[in-house]
Amino acid sequence: MPITIADVAARAKVSKTTVSRVLNGKGELDQSTAARVRAVIDELGYVPSSRAVGLARGRTRVVGMLVPSLTWPWMAELLQGAVDVLETERYGLLLFTCNRGEESMRQFGAQVSAKSFDGLLVIEPEGTLDYITTLHARGLPVVLIDDRDQISDQIQIPSVGTTNHTGAGAAATHLLEIGRTRPLVIAGPERFGCTVQRLDGFAAAFAAAGHPIPSERLCTGDFTVECGVAGVQEALDAGIEFDAVFAHNDLSAIGAMQGLLDRGKRIPQDVAVVGFDDIPTAAHTQPSLSTVHQPAREMGEAAARTLLAHFEGTPLPNRPTVIPASFVVRGSTVAGPHSTTS
Repeated sequence: MPITIADVAARAKVSKTTVSRVLNGKGELDQSTAARVRAVIDELGYVPSSRAVGLARGRTRVVGMLVPSLTWPWMAELLQGAVDVLETERYGLLLFTCNRGEESMRQFGAQVSAKSFDGLLVIEPEGTLDYITTLHARGLPVVLIDDRDQISDQIQIPSVGTTNHTGAGAAATHLLEIGRTRPLVIAGPERFGCTVQRLDGFAAAFAAAGHPIPSERLCTGDFTVECGVAGVQEALDAGIEFDAVFAHNDLSAIGAMQGLLDRGKRIPQDVAVVGFDDIPTAAHTQPSLSTVHQPAREMGEAAARTLLAHFEGTPLPNRPTVIPASFVVRGSTVAGPHSTTS
């Protein structure tokens, strides 16, 4: 049988109300009585219901987090950043994914209705932005971790994002500096704002240098290893000449490297390769992958801090929090020892 608050009260020879006041830190209590109650709690191993304590305190000290999936390569870093902040402040995390589509969202909605958490961090699953906006408008504190650059000025949800445009521009500048003027671009899905931002930032730098990118060297991918392999091999089969590859994420960049090596191309001597994200695997490919570092952990930390500050009375910001991306030079663009630049 689980230990109850009544068991603690009986053993400590106090009322259940007194035990509740000790648990919630409310009201004036004799110090010796409070100490005796805490000792009994430890002795019996009593764990109070988080929901009951939350109701007594007016908050649950739990933050919800809604994400599309846990399989995204940079998701672990982002989650760890949020968890580090929440655990330091003694908050719990209730995590929701959309792996089962509408059923997942129904379960999430039930937890929202039950007020199971005080606020919500969101990496927006496709097709849920209107719903999340409605929840925020109804009073649920929400901070969006915006990895896609698709939040318009009309949507008043606080957000934390990064600099996709300038990050891609830094990748282009690096390729130009090492003399690569004919890049093949393996873009992400066209419906994502980050794809537009990364393409615009990269293409603008090449155009400004007098090397506009023709449409034949632009191909649309889906952020997978397979699309990277297919992108470079189809270009080679078509006789398209290129001396560099810019892939819109690291997985497709790793696929591009595989496709090039399978065709006997040397990296970086024949073709330099650049990715975007800086997932942990990027440093361990052969050669290691030059890439734009997306500050996933820092984004998670900033979003969690924003939400916790709101709980303490700080208004949610009405402008996005932007954490700059940086460029990491490794062996896929420069042979020999690598360095890091911002």
